[in-house]
Amino acid sequence: MDWTIEYTQTARKQLQKLGKSVARRILDFLDDRVAKQSDPRRLGKALSGPLGNLWRYRMGDCRLICDIDDKAVCVLVLRVGHRREIYR
Repeated sequence: MDWTIEYTQTARKQLQKLGKSVARRILDFLDDRVAKQSDPRRLGKALSGPLGNLWRYRMGDCRLICDIDDKAVCVLVLRVGHRREIYR
């Protein structure tokens, strides 16, 4: 079962700011690894605190904040950014 990867407008803008090579690595990771999993939570980590219902994926120094919807079989990428800035 393949998962659908969707991006918010904010995530799209943040991807463009990262540069082509980093953005390509992130897109490939999501399309080739996360979307192909039977459960995308295996590759990520649950966040705690006020963001407790969201998941994080780690790509080097970049972090992807996502919402996983089991009913729609969709991973919604909310934010993309460097690890020192993404959780603010």
